Amino acid sequence: MRILLVEDDAESAEYVLQGLQEAGHNVVIAQDGRDGLFQAAGQDWDLLIVDRMLPQLDGLGMVRTLRAGGIEVPVLFLTTLGGIDDRVNGLNAGADDYLVKPFAFSELAARVAALGRRPRRAVQDTRLKVADLEMDLLARTVQRGGKPVDLQPREFRLLEFLMRHAEQVVTRTMLLEQVWELHFDPHTNVVESHISRLRAKIDKGYASGLIHTVRGAGYCIRAVA
Repeated sequence: MRILLVEDDAESAEYVLQGLQEAGHNVVIAQDGRDGLFQAAGQDWDLLIVDRMLPQLDGLGMVRTLRAGGIEVPVLFLTTLGGIDDRVNGLNAGADDYLVKPFAFSELAARVAALGRRPRRAVQDTRLKVADLEMDLLARTVQRGGKPVDLQPREFRLLEFLMRHAEQVVTRTMLLEQVWELHFDPHTNVVESHISRLRAKIDKGYASGLIHTVRGAGYCIRAVA
């Protein structure tokens, strides 16, 4: 297996590295969360082993960012944070397994082998593009025509959903459920007002708009030929 070990403690990293190499694995070490994020996103791995407490970017933040970007490589947290809440938070962040230090290497090896036997989940692209509109899911940035577009978190989620369904009509109900996590109609113009603000940021100043209202149906993001 090709494994990325994200661990800032040199002694712990060397111990895990030696054991995994002896077991036949190809292991690369990243010493902080930011480097771990870049390496995890930029290369193909069979497994990530990640400490929770890392400089630059903590383990939870690193894994959440990877999952938000559609990167589904298995993740094993290896950490001294062993409380119930710590474990729950780690798994909720997107980890597949959680092992607390100190640990027996035989248990780590068994967990690595078990994760290696799981079917690989499809890897999603970390960038979305519609015409000259681009979204980087890892960096959480948006550009149109090379110019940055400043979006609020809800606007970003709304645009992401539209771009993931480019050329398709999405209904108001779909947006309420997927962007606002509401499974009922609040009978407000929350969707309409957010679409209006998003359209002003995305389309204003450009000859052709990308966000379209489909009367009686919903909304669609597409380039006009």
